Amino acid sequence: MIQYGKQNINQQDIQAAIQVLKSDFLTQGLQVLKFEKDLAKYCGSKYAVACTNGTSALHLSYLATGLKKGDEVITTPNTFVATTNMLLAIGAKPVFCDIRKDTHNIDEKQIEKLINSLPTSRQVKLKAIVPVHFAGHSCEMKKIWKIAQKYNLIVIEDSAQGLGGKYNNFKIGSGKYSDLTIFSFHPVKSITTGEGGAILTNNKKYYQKLISLRSHGVHKDKNGKNIMTELGYNYRMTEIQASLGSSQLKRLSSFIKKRHQVIKWYEFELKNIKEIVLPVEIKNNYSAWHIYVIRVAKSELRDKLVKYMRNNEVGVNFHYPAVYSHPYYQNLGYKDKLKNMEIYHNSCITLPCHTLLKEKDIKYITKLIKQFFKNNGSNYINKR
Repeated sequence: MIQYGKQNINQQDIQAAIQVLKSDFLTQGLQVLKFEKDLAKYCGSKYAVACTNGTSALHLSYLATGLKKGDEVITTPNTFVATTNMLLAIGAKPVFCDIRKDTHNIDEKQIEKLINSLPTSRQVKLKAIVPVHFAGHSCEMKKIWKIAQKYNLIVIEDSAQGLGGKYNNFKIGSGKYSDLTIFSFHPVKSITTGEGGAILTNNKKYYQKLISLRSHGVHKDKNGKNIMTELGYNYRMTEIQASLGSSQLKRLSSFIKKRHQVIKWYEFELKNIKEIVLPVEIKNNYSAWHIYVIRVAKSELRDKLVKYMRNNEVGVNFHYPAVYSHPYYQNLGYKDKLKNMEIYHNSCITLPCHTLLKEKDIKYITKLIKQFFKNNGSNYINKR
């Protein structure tokens, strides 16, 4: 089976982890501090706080910025449920904005319209915008930041998929157009620490709050005693994970270049197939290409194509059904039916995209797609 995502681990990564296993500290040592420093330097941010995973990074970010029960937050329905689940966890309410047709990111042109469409009683409850860099492609952050400033809203970038990408020549995570940015280091992401996450910010107050909340709200007083001053959590990253992260970070640029090569192979092979819509990389963006998602023009053929690919050992996937369509959210009363999101989640298929893929793998995958549409009334003509 050709997997849709896969980690890239080399001997240097393994050796880095082994060195920590032989050391005195497996947790709360110097490796986490090093990884945080390396990550902040790479992204061009002042501060980085490592934690257990991308979900805890979201939870910590929401808490650190003061979001609370009753607050409302604008975000996208095209994301993994962690983005909104952590809002529910603190008692806040997600407000869904439709997506763009090209990048499938939140449609920045719809955000202000959405704000103004809400009754005044709900407008005053709006506290933040959480744009999600879907598939590693940055949202239009400059425009979103401008809207946020106009309405006095916090901006938290959910960049679980975006490490290594750029927007307006700034690396995602720089904080140029946001208050905080979160990353995930799950094995299928740009780099991995096994599980793991991080929050980047240029705000010292947020940084100090994050550090406290990450470790039970406990810190040392002036006499060196451990005291708890607020309710926190155990969201600490281990030394083993951090050492792997620092090692992986050295190869991040090459990882992203390889992902771009994979995309070029796909584009060359699939550009003449009229029955599918390919993803795009728009102006002023350098995508991390976390995943490669095509859309089937005739949505009724989507599930058939998925079955065909899986039967032929290609691990295609779905990213994502609309958050509001999940039974849990339906039971909460979410009855949204956003036009572009509905079109997208009924027609999307995620093709394999990772750094270990070879050109022959892409040729095999795309050959299957061509065969499928030829056998299902395709108008495909090989013009090359």
